[in-house]
Parts: sequence; C-alpha cells; structure tokens
Amino acid sequence: MMMRKTSLLLLGAAAGVAVTLIATPPRIMLDEARAQAADADTYRQLSLFGEIFERLRTDYVEKPDDSKLIESAISGMLAGLDPHSSYMDSKSFREMQVETRGEFGGLGIEVTIQDGLIKVVAPIDDTPAAKAGIMANDIITHLGDEPVQGLTLNQAVEKMRGPENSKIKLKIMRKGQEKPLEVTITRARIQVRSVRPRLEGDDVGFIRITQFNEQTTEGLKKAITDLAAQAGDKLKGYVVDLRNNPGGLLDQAVSVSDAFLERGEIVSMRGRTVEETQRFTARGGDLTKSKPVIVLINGGSASGSEIVAGALQDHRRATVIGTRSFGKGSVQTIIPLGSGNGALRLTTARYFTPSGRSIQARGISPDIEVLQEVPEELKARTDTTGEASLRGHLKAEGDEQTGSQSYIPPDPKDDKALHTALDLIRGIQKNSAYPPAVPN
Repeated sequence: MMMRKTSLLLLGAAAGVAVTLIATPPRIMLDEARAQAADADTYRQLSLFGEIFERLRTDYVEKPDDSKLIESAISGMLAGLDPHSSYMDSKSFREMQVETRGEFGGLGIEVTIQDGLIKVVAPIDDTPAAKAGIMANDIITHLGDEPVQGLTLNQAVEKMRGPENSKIKLKIMRKGQEKPLEVTITRARIQVRSVRPRLEGDDVGFIRITQFNEQTTEGLKKAITDLAAQAGDKLKGYVVDLRNNPGGLLDQAVSVSDAFLERGEIVSMRGRTVEETQRFTARGGDLTKSKPVIVLINGGSASGSEIVAGALQDHRRATVIGTRSFGKGSVQTIIPLGSGNGALRLTTARYFTPSGRSIQARGISPDIEVLQEVPEELKARTDTTGEASLRGHLKAEGDEQTGSQSYIPPDPKDDKALHTALDLIRGIQKNSAYPPAVPN
C-alpha cells in the first residue's frame, strides 16, 4: 500500500518559553552515555563505508561509475530492511507516477522479489502477460538471456518495460513443471481499467476491482450507478471481486471501503511511535443503499484488497468468501528526494483493521472458505505462503503467522466462489455467515 509524502513539518521549541533547570538523575545520564556511544559506533561504520568506497574507486580492476556504486549501496541498504522498501532513480520514479495513474508501458504483471528472483504476485487482466499465460507464483529467472539474480526489483521491472510492440523473452520456473518455460511477450501500452462491472443474470451486480489506482473510486461509483440502473427493482445485492488484486494507492482503498460504509473506522496505520498513528474513517453515504455485499478474496489479494475486505468484514457490512489473502499489511511511503534524485519507497507503518487486527504476514481469513477445484496437473501452482514466504518480511504482531492460498483464475462457468456468492444473495443457499448482522 502506497502513500505519497509531500512535506515534513518539524515542530521545535518556541522562542521565549521559560525553562526550569533540574538536576539530571543518574539513570538519564547513563542513557545519554549509551546513546552517545551508539552514535559514535554509527559514525565509525560510516567511516568504514567511505573507506571502502574510496578503495573501490582507486583499486578496482576497471574504473567504476561512482553514481552506480552509490545507487547500489543505497539499494543494498534498503533491501536489508524488508522486501517492499527500495530506491527509485528518477526514471523509475517517473514510471511509478505514470503507473499509479493507470497507464504505463510494459507487460502487465505485479511482481515482487524472493531469494534474488522475481516472483509474480498476479498478472493484470487483459494485458500481454495475462494473455501469454503468466500466472501468480511464477518465478522469473531470466529476462531475455540475462539472469535476474543480482538485479534489484526496480532494475528488473525497468528491463521488463520498453517500447510498445517490442518483444521480450522470459524464462519461468513454475511449480509442478520439471523444465523451465520460455515465453515471448510483446510489450504494449498498459491501460488498466481497474473496475469491471457486469450484471449476473438480471439481479446481482458483479464488480471486479483489479487494482487501486487513481481511477478506481470513480470507476466504482460509476459501476454501482450503472448496475443499479440496469437491474432496477430486481437488484438483490453486489459481489465485489478482489481476487488477485495486488493493491495500489492507500487513499483509493480507503475511499472504496467508504463507498459501502455509513460510519466507523476503515483502517489505522501505526508507525514507530504513538504520535505517528493515523486513522481513516468513513464519511457516510453507502452508495449501494444497504444492499447485501459479498467480497471475494484469495491468496493473490494483497495490501489495499486486504484493507477493503478487512474493513467490510469487521463492520459486518459484507461476507468475505474465498481463501486466505496474501498478508501484506505494511504501508510504503513514497518520499521524493528532490533535484532529480528519484525517491525512496520506504516501509513506514503497519496497517490494522477497525477491530485492531494486523494483516501483516497473516492475511484476511474468509467468513466462508471456498476452494476452487483445478485440474490435477495445475494443483501444484495454487499453493503459496504469501507475504510470510518473502525473505526479510516484517513480522506479524501477536499471533502465529499463517500462510495463504492462491488460485488459478477459473472459468466463469465453473467459478465456485462466485456461484456460492450468487446462491447466497439469491437465497438458494443458506449460511450463518450471510448476511452478516449489521450493527445499528
């Protein structure tokens, strides 16, 4: 989940405030001495860095590029924190800004890094990657003839992007396949339509949300309005499909949640200190006019998807159906560095559902679990341990960490989770979890 940081306000002591001097207790003096010793050790380490940097410049077998050395050092420092913190050079930063607007050039896959290799979180619907058969949990080992081992996530993403109609060959390891797969994909201008509505029968509105970009909330509002107009008095409820939605912008996940809620907290973010806690609450006005809502999730539902599912589940506004979500419960703040130096994507907080649940490395558990049946030869592809499988991930707070399960996108005619949702809304099936008892 991404935040955009525009300014930092520093509050200092006001001039003219009276100060009372008191004797410093020995304990405080000891703590100050420890802090000073820690600072001294940090400066020694920085001196070591400077010494190594100079030695590389003067003694390496070939003259290195100073800027590349520094960027590599920064990238390595951030990679040691968690899988989602990274440095973006000016080009990557511009591309990220374009991407969050919902239009970019490339293949159309959401990726992360795992054990030095590129792991597919989810392909984006109706993109070259999805059409070429790229699947969640695929491991990309080569881009063209170049191995990805040793590349940062940003470097790998940059190589996957390129001019429209240009081609790139991917070598992929897929669970259940003995040999690597080679797939050649033609790049295209990715124009992501993040909200895709349709009417199921003549009485249930189906809304698929593929990611949270700047267009998502407006797309959702239009979808609800159009579906209500199409169905008229026959409309029984809505199904919101967040399966394989990898997340995106925090403000969009909050406003999507708000569209279904009259009141109450949507999500809270907690950083290193209590002062850094932020809470987001609903402004009122359920756009569905209190119609029943069912949310579909799976192991590819991450970050913003988990905020929406968790908020509607905690407020008992929706029944959640499917399998456990990915478990990415951390917030990344985009911090521009100025003067064309790119930006930091820095993990600054964990987020919590209204009831105080941390999603980090645990995910959202559905109210009704529905496993999708897949052919025997594809079953090995559906297992993943989600965020908890990523090296260096932030730990969950309190509970034991649990895994998640992904899915092969089913044929709509054989979509068990969707059929369950439709049967519940139409009263064909009964389940104690549906409809949830909405508090007054």
